[in-house]
Amino acid sequence: MVQFNDWCASADGQVGNHFRRVMTGQVPQLVTGIQATAAVVPSHYASEEHMARALRRLGKPAAASLIEGKLPTTKAIRSGDLGEIYATEWIDAHSGGYHAPIKRLRWKDHRNMAMRGEDVIGILQDPQTQLLRFLKTEAKSRATLTAQVVAEARANLEKDGGLPSGHALSYISARLLELGNLPLADAIDDALLKHGIPTASVRHLLFTFSGNSPEAMLTASLQAYPGAVNQWGVGLRVDGHAAFIGAVYDQVIANANHA
Repeated sequence: MVQFNDWCASADGQVGNHFRRVMTGQVPQLVTGIQATAAVVPSHYASEEHMARALRRLGKPAAASLIEGKLPTTKAIRSGDLGEIYATEWIDAHSGGYHAPIKRLRWKDHRNMAMRGEDVIGILQDPQTQLLRFLKTEAKSRATLTAQVVAEARANLEKDGGLPSGHALSYISARLLELGNLPLADAIDDALLKHGIPTASVRHLLFTFSGNSPEAMLTASLQAYPGAVNQWGVGLRVDGHAAFIGAVYDQVIANANHA
């Protein structure tokens, strides 16, 4: 886990019926943030089993090459990927039970290409009914976040009537089948093809990662939202956004070569 609480200060607020959280990286603890982030980044690009098998069969240099070969090299793609990684990690640790069942970046077409479709979908399964609740998520990462970028994220969340798209859920189901998680894959297929997805079972998460404060923009977006889906707006602010991202990926490579 990224352990946001170890290197960020958090401020929560209610905006109408919606929830807003702003996490701010504390300068004295940013090294901790870099190290904690670098520790989880590889697992978002390759499974632990794949990395362990490469290490066992081919040795440390080859395992390091495997990891490094999957990391993006362009600043823009690194930024976007890390925004999605942070959103996924936040969901798994702080969303009250939702879980991102796959790490999408493992299936990128090319390391320097952005992925299409919804950024992340968190899923919570009711233990009694086995019915699913969905956290449709849009993540944005910018050195300087703007109202236009937040508006783009809002527009993406509102696609498909605010519901997670059938294509995105079918993609997750197919990956879960490959991973052997048949019960959750079946539950997703049931939601899509048998039960349907009511609006009441969906929540939205607009997640930002930026060098400037997202608070006013998240607040305005939540205030202006006219729909029926409950909203969360979560922003992570780190001064020196671009340098921080570069340091994270440098640390990932250093860790791989010294594991």
